[in-house]
Amino acid sequence: MNAIALQLRDYRLTTAEILYHMPDHPGLLQTFVWQEYDLAPRFPELRRFLDFWTRNLDGKLHSVQVANRKLITSNELMNTDCELTLH
Repeated sequence: MNAIALQLRDYRLTTAEILYHMPDHPGLLQTFVWQEYDLAPRFPELRRFLDFWTRNLDGKLHSVQVANRKLITSNELMNTDCELTLH
């Protein structure tokens, strides 16, 4: 589904900063930034990604910070009565 259609279904642009332990050097932390359209407050897409991470990747998760923003709000949408095309 395209970005506009997702936003109209109340998806928000979600950014997660993931800190994880380096597999070869567990005392060191590395950062990874994940960004996708997701549904707040449950964040099913982010949860699916983090589940994949814990099952398949070696770097143990340290922490996850999440920010999200609604890009299209209801007061920015208007119905139009006509459409004009200029050549």
